[in-house]
Amino acid sequence: MSTYAYLGPVGTFTEAALKKITQSSDTRTPYANVTATLDAVRSGQAEYALVPIENSVEGVVARTLDELATGTPLVITGEVTLPVSFALMVKPGNKAINRIATHPHAESQCRTYVAKNYPHAELIPTASTAAAAEAISRGEFDAAIASAAAAEHFGLEVIAQDIGDNNGAVTRFVLAHKPGLKTVSTGNDRTSLAVFIDIDHAGALLEILSVFAKYEVNLTFIQSRPTGRELGHYHFIIDVEGHIDDAGVGQAVKDLEAICDEIRFLGSYPREVR
Repeated sequence: MSTYAYLGPVGTFTEAALKKITQSSDTRTPYANVTATLDAVRSGQAEYALVPIENSVEGVVARTLDELATGTPLVITGEVTLPVSFALMVKPGNKAINRIATHPHAESQCRTYVAKNYPHAELIPTASTAAAAEAISRGEFDAAIASAAAAEHFGLEVIAQDIGDNNGAVTRFVLAHKPGLKTVSTGNDRTSLAVFIDIDHAGALLEILSVFAKYEVNLTFIQSRPTGRELGHYHFIIDVEGHIDDAGVGQAVKDLEAICDEIRFLGSYPREVR
């Protein structure tokens, strides 16, 4: 039996993703936000934490990227993807919809529906879609955009299904663990890195990309983020195909260490086959 922390409350897409990779005997505990979820592993309250990292429509989850790159070190040991479908829900009997609560990522994926049907409604950001549903169950707002599972859990009435602008939306989640848990190469892996340059300068990104090109390592994801130190200081979150034990990936990381201020290894783990 293993213990897992996940972005809660109950009824989030993260919980649904976690159920894909856990057993009924495992302990699954919801936390209020990404930081608290990852801190549960850092403090020893859980062995693993599952958090969202990117969506095919909205893009990256910045808080997850920043926590992994600059927070107390953790490593990614696995990933899981989940198609996401949104529903509009209310407390049974409610008719007037003037305030709609949801997570910002969900709101951005349902803009067309909301603009067409509720152009004057105020949109209230919440920590998760399930948190929005929970708030509706307490009567705090008029409606929520969340999963149908959240509606069922909190006893809400779904008044519109599949309201997302893109029916093919998929969210990727990563499983984090304390450093020291080593994975083995499977032949279909992903390696994640946080690459810190000394200071922004012309050609900095090209230098990094040239190293991967030299060893024929394919990049699958790259995102720049400020370090928070001062203007001009950035780091890159980079995902590449392959395992750190693969010759090309391992040598590329060694070469990067010679030209970068810091390299934080975020993990090598099996890619989910979709």
